[in-house]
Amino acid sequence: MASVYKIIEVVGVSKKSWEDAAKNAVETTGKSLKDLRIAEVTKMDMQINKGKVVAYRARVAVSFKYRQG
Repeated sequence: MASVYKIIEVVGVSKKSWEDAAKNAVETTGKSLKDLRIAEVTKMDMQINKGKVVAYRARVAVSFKYRQG
C-alpha cells in the first residue's frame, strides 16, 4: 500500500537560538498533528528591536502521513 504525506510550513520563535526556534515549531505542531515524519528548516531570520536581536525565527516545512480510512 502506498503512503501519502502532506507538507505544511510553520514558524517557531525563540529568544535563545534558531535551534530552539525550530524545535519549538516541530514540538508544538506535534501536539496537533500525528505521524510527523520529516522537518526541514527552510528559512531562518531574526526579529530586531532598537538594533538588538530579540528573537530567532525558523520557518520549518513539516511532513505528516495521511491516515487511511
